[in-house]
Amino acid sequence: MKKCMIILFLFISSLFAENFSEMSTQELIAIMGYVKPENQKKFKRELKSRISTMSDKEKRRYKKNLKRLKR
Repeated sequence: MKKCMIILFLFISSLFAENFSEMSTQELIAIMGYVKPENQKKFKRELKSRISTMSDKEKRRYKKNLKRLKR
């Protein structure tokens, strides 16, 4: 329960962030599909720059959430 609350807090706080470079890769993956249209370009650029350093687990989550990004 505590872990869920922390993740929820990070998710909500990250929705208001525009500086994606300060966010963790996990946070970026979590907000895929929820970024405001005016911030999409910056978000996609930052996410793309991190693909090469993602762990296998992060890459699986990224590919799963990629559907949301294309909407």
